Amino acid sequence: MTSLGLRRCMAAVLLSLGIFACATAAFAAEGPAPKGRAVMAWHVTIAPAWFDPSSAPAQITPFGMLYAIHDALVRPYPGQKMGPSLAESWEESEDGKTYEFRLRQGLTFHNGDPVTTEDVKFSFERYNGTGAKTLKEHVKEVEIVDPRVVRFHLKEPWPDFMTFYGTTATAAGIVVPKKYMTEVGDDGFKKHPIGAGPYKFVSTQPGVEVVLEAFTGYWRRVPNVKTLVMRSVPEATTRALMLKTGEADIAYALDGPDAEDIQKTPGLQVVPSKHASIFWIEFPDQWNPKSPWHDIRLRQAVNYALDRQAINEAACMGLCPPAGVIVPRVMEYALQAPALPPDPAKVKQLLSEAGYPNGIDAGDFTPNPGFPTVADAIMNDLNKAGIRVQMRQMERATFYGNWIEKKLHGVVMIGAGNSGNAASRVESFIYSKGAYAFGGYPDLDELFLKQAGERDPKKREAMLFQIQQATIDRAMFAPVMDLRALMGVGPRVTKHTVTDVWMSPFPSYEDMEIKG
Repeated sequence: MTSLGLRRCMAAVLLSLGIFACATAAFAAEGPAPKGRAVMAWHVTIAPAWFDPSSAPAQITPFGMLYAIHDALVRPYPGQKMGPSLAESWEESEDGKTYEFRLRQGLTFHNGDPVTTEDVKFSFERYNGTGAKTLKEHVKEVEIVDPRVVRFHLKEPWPDFMTFYGTTATAAGIVVPKKYMTEVGDDGFKKHPIGAGPYKFVSTQPGVEVVLEAFTGYWRRVPNVKTLVMRSVPEATTRALMLKTGEADIAYALDGPDAEDIQKTPGLQVVPSKHASIFWIEFPDQWNPKSPWHDIRLRQAVNYALDRQAINEAACMGLCPPAGVIVPRVMEYALQAPALPPDPAKVKQLLSEAGYPNGIDAGDFTPNPGFPTVADAIMNDLNKAGIRVQMRQMERATFYGNWIEKKLHGVVMIGAGNSGNAASRVESFIYSKGAYAFGGYPDLDELFLKQAGERDPKKREAMLFQIQQATIDRAMFAPVMDLRALMGVGPRVTKHTVTDVWMSPFPSYEDMEIKG
């Protein structure tokens, strides 16, 4: 015990689940020298920004790179929903206002510099990605006790501190080297990142591929595979073909038709992810009184126009459950709301009542890049129902830039897979001051802020359920389906580890095994 009266040890999703246990582990890098080379075919163009956790968006995709190169004080890995990583242990004070982390002994970054609590404080204060505003509103001070012990002092008890800091809800817990970052600057870091994760950066061809090599000093274990090649292959059919020809060992996020073909090919397999991802339609202009989307009847018409089960079958081999709310059903405090069934008669009635008996020319439909079958199916359903839209495709970086800057209009297809719980999702997308929210409601904002300080899980759940139900009643969104990313696995892979990391679609890279 410290003089601050720290009493509760924590492991797993401590505050989210209300489970209090000592979060300690004694690991040492072990295993034979790594060998072999594995190629990962990515469904998107890999952005250099993903080398730097400080600006990570409300998406799971960057973590496929971040957790290869970097590590965090606490994070999910096989066998741990929220396990001690760079921190060997952590404790919460009895009053819920102080968190103390103790670093493992002998940790180094890839360049040999020691990992210290100075790096922890620097990384947190530098972080400006998803949830940064909320984190910094709650954290009063980061105190360096000594090179291995750091304390986070909160202004008030906040039950979701560890959810925001220790899961992929944000990348705030990832630690970068202060000395190296200060020397090379942000741009230099993106050209040659240095981390403390299982793989170190070797080289990159921007927009084409990134080459990583096993870091044999990684605390948890020596990675089994020596070289990882992360290759950008945005075209789904090409990723599937690479798997067939042996050019790729794992192909990320296959489209439904390609996944069906892979599943029928001897020696290949399709593994559905278990991560907390979901698709929905956003109506950015609903807050503008001059926009037709301000009329709830038009937004309700979109909800009844979607045949969610048919979209699931076309794009996801029937593995993606139709959604009734934008919080993934696998998250804690998620409202288990049923999906609305398609109802053409109801759509026609709503359009007529809204003043569009002959349908409406609804303008642009801008989908989240990388999921063409989902986007096509949604657009077809809307056009068929008389809500006439035209596809406006964007490169991924442009899409996310416009999203965070609130420049998207019309009808937008969103996909988000970062973890956390319902509160972290509400903070990003429903709370009016959220980083990715286009607007909101004062009563829902008030409920969100109230639940943020509530330490009774049942009372928090009731408030979060109320918020989610309100988004349904007000047709703030049109939920589509929970995503189970269809990951293609080639014959050289003897252990893919795709579903081993809690709420992540990506392999546990250091635990993968391949032939040769």
